[in-house]
Order: sequence, then C-alpha cells, then structure tokens
Amino acid sequence: MLNVVWFGDLLKVLWWSGDGMCLLMKRLEKGRFAWPRADSGVVALTTAQLALLLEGFDWREPVDAARPRSAL
Repeated sequence: MLNVVWFGDLLKVLWWSGDGMCLLMKRLEKGRFAWPRADSGVVALTTAQLALLLEGFDWREPVDAARPRSAL
C-alpha cells in the first residue's frame, strides 16, 4: 500500500514494506511537483510516472530534448 501527500514543492510518501511503515519526504529546491488532477479523489500512477514525479519532472507535458545534428 502506498499513500502520497503533496504540498507543492514538498512530497511525502508512506508505504507498507511488509513489516513496518516507511516514510520518504522530498522537497524540490526549484519548482513544484507536477501533480495530476484527482477528479474522483484518487490518482493512479504508473511506476514510471511516480519515478518522474519524484525526480521533479512534469510528466504531463514532456519536453523534446535537443537532437544531435550529426554523429561525427
């Protein structure tokens, strides 16, 4: 089980590891966490979306990286 609490630039994650509760807290130095809308009160994230959220990326609006012009 995983519970996430979000406060703009602060994210707290509680999860049951099987033998006790674990707490992860992360605060971004710059920017805010991109949190999806919770129309039904619950948000379901994939593992990849959660990883991007924890890294501070806005996974809802990905930005194309610059592509190299030449391999030489």
